[in-house]
Amino acid sequence: MASVASTPPASAPETPGFPLPGEPAPYAVAARELLRSSLFDAARHELARRRWHEVTMADIAAAAGVSRQTLYKEFGSRDDFARALVLREGDRFVAAVEGAMDAHLDDPTAALLAAFGLFLTVAAADPLVREAIAGADEMLPLMTTKGQPLVERSTERLCDAILSRWPQVKSHDAALLAECLVRLAISYAALPAGPAGNTASSIAELLGPYIERALQAASEQG
Repeated sequence: MASVASTPPASAPETPGFPLPGEPAPYAVAARELLRSSLFDAARHELARRRWHEVTMADIAAAAGVSRQTLYKEFGSRDDFARALVLREGDRFVAAVEGAMDAHLDDPTAALLAAFGLFLTVAAADPLVREAIAGADEMLPLMTTKGQPLVERSTERLCDAILSRWPQVKSHDAALLAECLVRLAISYAALPAGPAGNTASSIAELLGPYIERALQAASEQG
């Protein structure tokens, strides 16, 4: 495949309510982010040892070193916490995928292969994904039948990642590719079809021509 001009990724877009990296964060913002991160990490720790329906909010609070009242004040309910946890895990996966893309800036198809393979490998070992695959009534719908917030957020982040690395691609093409990849990733994570490498190769073979056409069209118009 011919070398493709690429642009180093731009700074991450500002998240509403949070300053860009490098700017001093107000204490209240930084403290809240630390609290949420600690609670999410505590939940992951508990999920590595037992099923979600066995984990109580008191367990999560104790593992994070805060009171149960603090946990409920931040998230409101167990369902609200579960939804936030799933979204946070989606952010973690996208961040990992971005790293794989950065290693193949001159070959978008190879970037797709590496990113999808990494996602499936990480997902297979993730306690939250394992819990969903196990059929937990509370977790699985948040990634599938009630997973629209996860799909929308991950798609937006992945689309931004594609455009920041290959700005010659049309926004429509990047958005379509991002949504397709996110939906395929969730599907394969929830129902693995074999070794991660084989699945990633199949996805790259399927979507590679689309990427080629998108880049070619952008070059011709440029």
